[in-house]
Amino acid sequence: MSDIFQEVDEEVRRERLKQLWDRYGNIIIGIAFVLVLGIGGWRAYQWWEAKKAAENGARFEAALSLVAEGKHADAEAAFARIAAEGTSGYRILARFQEAAELARRDARAAVNVYDAIAADSGVSPPLRDLANIHAALLLVDTASLDEMRRRLEPISASGGSFRYSARELMAFAAWRAGNPEATRRWFEMIAADPESPAAIRTRVEMLIALAAPDSKS
Repeated sequence: MSDIFQEVDEEVRRERLKQLWDRYGNIIIGIAFVLVLGIGGWRAYQWWEAKKAAENGARFEAALSLVAEGKHADAEAAFARIAAEGTSGYRILARFQEAAELARRDARAAVNVYDAIAADSGVSPPLRDLANIHAALLLVDTASLDEMRRRLEPISASGGSFRYSARELMAFAAWRAGNPEATRRWFEMIAADPESPAAIRTRVEMLIALAAPDSKS
């Protein structure tokens, strides 16, 4: 008897499955088709992205070779093209390199490129800080102490990736502006941070010595 009941149960299940298939079969096929298309499209996108990244990597290497060969105008133009057309990672790198090449002939134009990077919300905060540091390096001999404060004080705060460079540049800017109190204040901030690099401590100690009254006699 149990065999008969089992056969009846199997027949009932088959009939239910047939009814479900008749009712939803086209929907299931459609979903499967969309999934296959989606997976295929994603794989194609990944392939295209990898291809573009490889192409941009080769273009970036070629531009670096132009720098090594001393062809700075050609390198600047090559980096500018990558910055405009490249994939996201290489665009950022190319913008930094373009600014570095520009700095050889036009510091103000290079600062403008660094400032554009620093103002770009699509760039990660550490790279935006780095752009500000590069701009400050180009301006430290000419900019006012107030401008240097505006650029560097936010970066100098504890926890910043480039706080040590920002503090050193502020100390130098204060020394150049003839402000020994500000120079010492920045030195004390550097000295109070146990993670401050030894080289930066040494350089700022030299500024303190130069800023001392006896050093001017």
